[in-house]
Amino acid sequence: MDFFPATADQLLAMRVCAGIDELAAHPRFAEASPDLVEAIAGGIGAFAAGEFAPLNRIGDTQGARLANGTVSLPAGFAEAYSAYVAQGWNAVSGPSEFGGQGLPFTLSCCVLENLGAANMAFTLLPILTVGAIEALLHHGSAAQRALYLPKLISGEWSGTMNLTEPQAGSDVGALRTTATPLGDGAYAIKGTKIYITWGDHDLAANIVHLVLARTPGAPAGSRGISLFVVPKFHVAADGAIGARNDVRVVSLEHKLGINASPTCVMSFGDADECIGELVGHEHGGLRAMFTMMNSARINVGNQGVQIGERATQAALSYAQDRIQSARAGSPDKSPVAIIEHPDVRRTLLRMRALTEGARALLYYTAGQVDRGALGDPSAQQRAELLVPLLKAWGTDIGVEVASLGIQVHGGMGFVEETGAAQHYRDARIAPIYEGTNGIQAADLVTRKLGMEDGGVLAALMHEIAADCDDAPQLAALANECASIAAWMRADASLDDKLAGSVPFLAMCAVAAAGWQLQRQARFLADDPGHTKHVVARFFASQIAPEALGLAASARGGAELLYALSAAALAG
Repeated sequence: MDFFPATADQLLAMRVCAGIDELAAHPRFAEASPDLVEAIAGGIGAFAAGEFAPLNRIGDTQGARLANGTVSLPAGFAEAYSAYVAQGWNAVSGPSEFGGQGLPFTLSCCVLENLGAANMAFTLLPILTVGAIEALLHHGSAAQRALYLPKLISGEWSGTMNLTEPQAGSDVGALRTTATPLGDGAYAIKGTKIYITWGDHDLAANIVHLVLARTPGAPAGSRGISLFVVPKFHVAADGAIGARNDVRVVSLEHKLGINASPTCVMSFGDADECIGELVGHEHGGLRAMFTMMNSARINVGNQGVQIGERATQAALSYAQDRIQSARAGSPDKSPVAIIEHPDVRRTLLRMRALTEGARALLYYTAGQVDRGALGDPSAQQRAELLVPLLKAWGTDIGVEVASLGIQVHGGMGFVEETGAAQHYRDARIAPIYEGTNGIQAADLVTRKLGMEDGGVLAALMHEIAADCDDAPQLAALANECASIAAWMRADASLDDKLAGSVPFLAMCAVAAAGWQLQRQARFLADDPGHTKHVVARFFASQIAPEALGLAASARGGAELLYALSAAALAG
């Protein structure tokens, strides 16, 4: 199926939800004129459709391969990535002092959305590089930034995050990889990391691994973690690539989806010659890790939008072509396209509403990130609150929409030739990596809920309720979110908060996404040809009441969850 970039809806979301015109009024983002924003959105859409989309199917069927210690990608990937680098797409929001274009983060979200909708697995390569850039930009030394950032920002080199170990999944503090000082500012790195996305490949000239490790005598747990930069090839002071570092890929995981993304088991220091350099302060790795993770969590939430868009396009195309049965109650008994049947129409409209709602939330979050970068502390706090909502709800939406896409295809969706099954398989990882969605919900109720004594979340919900007179379901949902938040802070135990965290997060995310859709519909009110008002009404009238129905679960507490012992629960 052909891929068509959702340029018009992206431009709408950037203008209304992110406030891109307001951002361009600031000297730092003055280059983000309406003409340039349109050119970037249209240009990356055309590039994604022409270069990344044709590789989506071959990437799934052939995947990444490991042979003779090197990971390779199918034919066409190297050329597409080279074109991506040559056209400067990786550098859109990178700081200008290191070769970037210095444009708003909002525009880099647009770049990644288009690339990921065209080819989700391939787009994990620039997503991981973005995380490495953020960590080095905020925590690296001046020398490290000068050495690594220009090549990472251009995309000539790629980056990775090496956190997880076999015995240390979500519990990062249990990691065992060691970093022993060598006396000259270098460290000998030794250990094994698993689930390393794009940990090895043949598309970039060098791979900059960011590795969490423990120095001798470090405190136990997460307090003793440090971060190290460990390049695949050593880098001289002038940036020249030298000999191979003692880093190797042991194996590739065989996965449900994202087969074009090599998920590697990485070994550091098999010959005791792996050299790394400390990033930031010793034992400061957790702080640096969260810098990487926050960037990655927004970009993974973006993946929910990406897969939702691709699955919706495929379902709409199929539903218009598939002729099956007469419409119920019609005097004309001739078979019609299934898009004419009420339940199929409901399913398709739900797919659109969820996808466009998640997109609206994505760009609203991105706009708050940009305002935070300009020095607005309130926007920065709101962005921190929105990140777990976007990551968890956005990726859950991606899975739901992909599943609905299979349903629209019927039996043809369950076989591989239509591509609908790939969307579902690819989408399923997103609620798991970069912190499971349960961890996002726990972050919301244990960390984000307490910001400004509960004021950050309360202010958001108050703003939504006050601005949704035309959508009383959303106003009611926002008010209920505020009420549950107050109960959690005043009366609920920690177990009670955690027990209700997932439904509570979904409620908050739906309220915020529905609000942004309403704002879009109002913005287009004088445009007689727009369809956003129908999508926004559907979201408010059908999706918001579903979320309001989660209130009992959010308030349910933990008692029932522990009414059975672990043995009894297992049967």
